[in-house]
Amino acid sequence: MTCWISQKANMPVRQMRESSEQHLVIKPHLQNPMNGAKKVSRAVQNGKGPPPPPLPQEPHNQTSPHARNKGRRRSRGGRKCDQGDVLMRPIVTSGFGNGSTMCGEIEMGYPTSSKSLSFAPRPGYGQVGIKCIVKANHFFAELPDKDLNQYDVSITPEVSSKAVNRSIIAELVRLYKESDLGMRLPAYDGRKSLYTAGPLPFSWREFKIKVVDDEAGVNGPKREREYRVVIKFVARANLHHLGQFLAGKRADAPQEALQILDIVLRELSSKRFCPIGRSFFSPDIRTPQRLGEGLESWCGFYQSIRPTQMGLSLNIDMASAAFIEPLPVVEYVGQLLGKDILSRQLSDADRIKIKKALRGVKVEVTHRGSVRRKYRVSGLTSQPTRELVFPVDENSTMKSVVEYFQEMYGFTIKYTHLPCLQVGNQKKANYLPMEACKIVEGQRYTKRLNEKQITALLKVTCQRPRDRENDILRTIQHNAYDQDPYAKEFGIKISEKLASVEARILPAPWLKYHESGKEKNCLPQVGQWNMMNKKMINGMTVSRWACINFSRSVQDTVALTFCTELAQMCQVSGMEFNPEPVIPIYNAKPEHVEKALKHVYHVSTNKTKGKELELLLAVLPDNNGSLYGDLKRICETDLGLISQCCLTKHVFKITKQYLANVSLKINVKMGGRNTVLVDAVSCRIPLVSDIPTIIFGADVTHPENGEDSSPSIAAVVASQDWPEVTKYAGLVCAQAHRQELIQDLYKMWHDPVRGLVSGGMIRDLLISFRKATGQKPLRIIFYRDGVSEGQFYQVLLYELDAIRKACASLEPNYQPPVTFIVVQKRHHTRLFANNHRDRNSTDKSGNILPGTVVDSKICHPTEFDFYLCSHAGIQGTSRPAHYHVLWDENNFTADGIQSLTNNLCYTYARCTRSVSVVPPAYYAHLAAFRARFYMEPEMQENGSSGGGGGGGSKATRAGGECGVVKPLPALKENVKRVMFYC
Repeated sequence: MTCWISQKANMPVRQMRESSEQHLVIKPHLQNPMNGAKKVSRAVQNGKGPPPPPLPQEPHNQTSPHARNKGRRRSRGGRKCDQGDVLMRPIVTSGFGNGSTMCGEIEMGYPTSSKSLSFAPRPGYGQVGIKCIVKANHFFAELPDKDLNQYDVSITPEVSSKAVNRSIIAELVRLYKESDLGMRLPAYDGRKSLYTAGPLPFSWREFKIKVVDDEAGVNGPKREREYRVVIKFVARANLHHLGQFLAGKRADAPQEALQILDIVLRELSSKRFCPIGRSFFSPDIRTPQRLGEGLESWCGFYQSIRPTQMGLSLNIDMASAAFIEPLPVVEYVGQLLGKDILSRQLSDADRIKIKKALRGVKVEVTHRGSVRRKYRVSGLTSQPTRELVFPVDENSTMKSVVEYFQEMYGFTIKYTHLPCLQVGNQKKANYLPMEACKIVEGQRYTKRLNEKQITALLKVTCQRPRDRENDILRTIQHNAYDQDPYAKEFGIKISEKLASVEARILPAPWLKYHESGKEKNCLPQVGQWNMMNKKMINGMTVSRWACINFSRSVQDTVALTFCTELAQMCQVSGMEFNPEPVIPIYNAKPEHVEKALKHVYHVSTNKTKGKELELLLAVLPDNNGSLYGDLKRICETDLGLISQCCLTKHVFKITKQYLANVSLKINVKMGGRNTVLVDAVSCRIPLVSDIPTIIFGADVTHPENGEDSSPSIAAVVASQDWPEVTKYAGLVCAQAHRQELIQDLYKMWHDPVRGLVSGGMIRDLLISFRKATGQKPLRIIFYRDGVSEGQFYQVLLYELDAIRKACASLEPNYQPPVTFIVVQKRHHTRLFANNHRDRNSTDKSGNILPGTVVDSKICHPTEFDFYLCSHAGIQGTSRPAHYHVLWDENNFTADGIQSLTNNLCYTYARCTRSVSVVPPAYYAHLAAFRARFYMEPEMQENGSSGGGGGGGSKATRAGGECGVVKPLPALKENVKRVMFYC
């Protein structure tokens, strides 16, 4: 333990270089009681699999959780070490004191691949809370009793379009269903697989199929293309296996059978609607609403078959998406630019905007009567149409585009000042006049929406719970699965009733405030409370502050009044806040943000004789473009300034609620606490209060669609106080484009001076916890956000291994038990009140009450998951968070983890409401989002690779895929603990 104490005051700088040097000490004599004596997989030997829990051991004067739990370790949430296993102990650098090496033990004998790893089983069902009934948008699906057969489909020449593939197979079924296919009606995934209920009369057969090109028009010349289709038997899906899994008798889900059933139920909708991902859209479901700049919203529905405790379930939810309006291109461009283009010349900026918007969009020609050929736009000409000429024969005889369209089609181009669309490839590009083209219907807009478009789309998607429930029921009735020929063929029956589910409403936790306030303890009501008669439990002091005003419409007197009232609110709330700024309010233009910030910083520092500013208030215009991000980047990576931004509209219209919320943010940015759980300070939280416990949150944010090279950004935060578990510190790191695994959790590299060195975000935050509390964590709870179900195994294997190695690098045999929980918000399960008229069962918005938890019926058949709606709804339908405990060495009960998670949601520092996601995961998301501002402006604009490790990490190689990922600027030390409070 002495090595923890002797660490330097600052966190070690995290390096990002990989090291291939690893020394292994192999000790045979241990056996895995789960799997028997097995060889250690190559993944383990390469350091890619997580090690097992360590042997039970006694920390100094502490009861080891491993020793305490030795006799009751669950088979999937962890295991006991016994004789016969292989222990591999890499020699790692301690990173403490003089940097000498030590033998940190990483025991790597437990499951290391998705084939051998099992997730934590459900330990039972929760009992805490008031029981009630809720409805879920899950519909029971009766398991078919027919054999499901899979066939491989090969189409020659190869086709990249799913729609064309479907048309080919549809024609094949039309021609051969009653003969060669033996009356079977197959379901097709649009790519390589075909599925049937029962076998086809053959195991291999070749067909010749002719398909008419529908892009040639109604009355125009038909173009037929012939395709060679080979259908070959692959396998038969095991429905008995699926039945056992749904009954909880098998732990491994038969993904092939689930995939077949999902494709079968999607087959008819794929023909009726526009399929995008797992959703289907149509302008006929609800009238499209204009979003502006040539876009419109289409309504649709999401559909997915899911294994649940009640059996197979069809999850149906409403969906909305932005589509390009099927307008004549000239009209679309006019909307895009927001001006009359028919009589005006286009600027270079206009051309760039048009080119970006139309590239890749499919258009159809309108100048040839019924012949509606379709083309995909590849570019835009730099010259107006009237100047465009091209060779018409081998002698390079030139003809203008205007003449060509007049002579060939009798089409007169009116707007010759506009450029032409380029279609085809660069070597052989064709010109199409804008006015001769119309945008093809049904093209989803995948680029970034602007703020006005987002607001308009949210208005469409925002539905009160009762309205959403009714739309879902209408959808299930309209889809008429009982009449679906594919569902009938495969023997699938779908209920038309929402699933009724038993739920419980967990009690809100008591919150502790300062003894000097009138209200020392507070019990939130329906997920909300306020600061009236309360004082922050740890109010901080702000002695030196300044204000900078970037808004031209805000006069000095207005800004000063705002600052004065904010200072008073901070004082009333329990802070000590100097009412006078260090220097007078400084006015600056947004374009001079860097110069202005450095001026205020240096003038203030000189005025206080070298003492730095503690807080910078900034008044920003309501529409401030990149100003906010620039300000945060400069303050947090260059100057080390804690800043609080306020919009002009709030400065003019001051409300107590707004000032109270800002004061909460300022206090935590200064290092204070606003409130803590009464159970935390009373040491009554199970499996948290008994021994020093650290709670992590982690998330990865990815670049927006269309950005092909920008890095993904990972963030990890960790609690820095115990037993309060309220204050957090965070680190950020850029990594390879769209890489979901967090690469910088643990790193080893060879330093020319110090030798083998360890680092990484987990290690740094463990050290930080030790310095803040004086104790090392003896338990780890890790909330991981943003992981889809298909990535569960991969993320758990990689990141649990990194946690193990980070711990082992700090001290021999240091392996605190880990509970690893995935948090999901991007799912489509919605919970509705059983009776919308019962005011006692809903909040003001008509949503289910905060604290509603579900862990039965619609949850996983065997694994440890639950849905928790921890927040009160504001508008629309509340989305419960889905928590999935993948690994649990701390032996949480269902009540234990559900109550802890719900209670933590009341400790979010930025408001007096419970939040929808557990705060450490929420903070990690905010930190990752904030770190995008740290990239240099040119990187953000160009979408070029940027990033690295916040907190001073070196450049790292992006898995060999994208070369070197550039480092983010290092965060200043005083910022690491507050940057995610925004």
